[in-house]
Amino acid sequence: MKKIISDIKLYKHYISINLRGMMQYKTSFFLSAMGQFLISFNVFLGIFFLFQRFSKVEGFTYSQVLLCFSILLLEFSLAESFARGFDTFSEMVRQGEFDRILVRPRGEILQVLGSNFELTRIGRMLQALVMFVYGVSKSGIDWNLLKILTVFFMILGGTSLFTGLFILQAGLCFFTLEGLEIMNIFTDGAREFGKYPMEVYGRKMLLFTTFLIPYSLVQYYPLLYILERRTSPLYVVLPLAAAWFLFPSLALWKLGVRRYTSSGS
Repeated sequence: MKKIISDIKLYKHYISINLRGMMQYKTSFFLSAMGQFLISFNVFLGIFFLFQRFSKVEGFTYSQVLLCFSILLLEFSLAESFARGFDTFSEMVRQGEFDRILVRPRGEILQVLGSNFELTRIGRMLQALVMFVYGVSKSGIDWNLLKILTVFFMILGGTSLFTGLFILQAGLCFFTLEGLEIMNIFTDGAREFGKYPMEVYGRKMLLFTTFLIPYSLVQYYPLLYILERRTSPLYVVLPLAAAWFLFPSLALWKLGVRRYTSSGS
């Protein structure tokens, strides 16, 4: 218990150091945050113009799609903000910086997590919140405690899922030294195709995103419950099941650490 408390304090200290460093260049920080807002704004425009021509996509209205996309965008942005160290881990391996991590009296995961924070992603989070508020106001959803819990579990499960993907990407770097660009399909790519409910892409895609990389557990199925297209309380906690993806990701990470040999500097 003392170790957990100590790790939490250290992690908060890492965040504080990164935040103070960013605030030394406030203009750069706010411009970067604005840039992140504008990047995801392009995706929003794609949805907006599509619905200028069509009233529904596979039975989902404009406000319902925005609700779906805003939650997934928030999940991805949170994971990228606080697990950025794993996303840029290949550079750490190539430069031999991971060697120093191994000789320190702290866990490797905690140190990699604390090595980099992308707090400029607050720009994306802001856009996600704006779209979420709009989607909620126009969807006519009758909110109750279970639906609010569903949204909370979606964010928690989705952030865990994307963090697992970043850890998986980092674990592969032990064997390749270079980051695999194909992994961007499952991280940045998911942010793009996740703007629509997974049912839109067909049954095979729905099965893939249910049982292999469980995006649907944090996006499509809980959305059905919020929109009252499903009534089973199971859909409330279903997003938490997506956290299982952390286990194979961590297993690959531990395997990579055991087999790691210095790549030099």
